[in-house]
Amino acid sequence: MTYEIPVTQARAELADLINRVVYGGERVVVTRHGKPLVALVSAADLQRLEESAAGEEAADEPVITTVSAVRPMSSSAPGEHRRFGIAAEHRDPGRPSRP
Repeated sequence: MTYEIPVTQARAELADLINRVVYGGERVVVTRHGKPLVALVSAADLQRLEESAAGEEAADEPVITTVSAVRPMSSSAPGEHRRFGIAAEHRDPGRPSRP
């Protein structure tokens, strides 16, 4: 459950608000002129939020979505065995292809 409280009242009741968050499982939104300023959440909630944000950042990494050419490998990197037998090359769709 989320509980909203004006900042002036929150200052006077900080200890009680902390207890509501920690022991009551509540989330407290501190407002100024009716607009949210900050939220008090438990440490466990904060950890979940941070883990969720970290997962979203990892999902924002670029991913190759297309393969423009597949051809037999002519040579492997030094010391590397030919594991797959083919090579794929990614090309930017906006870049003209080479012959």
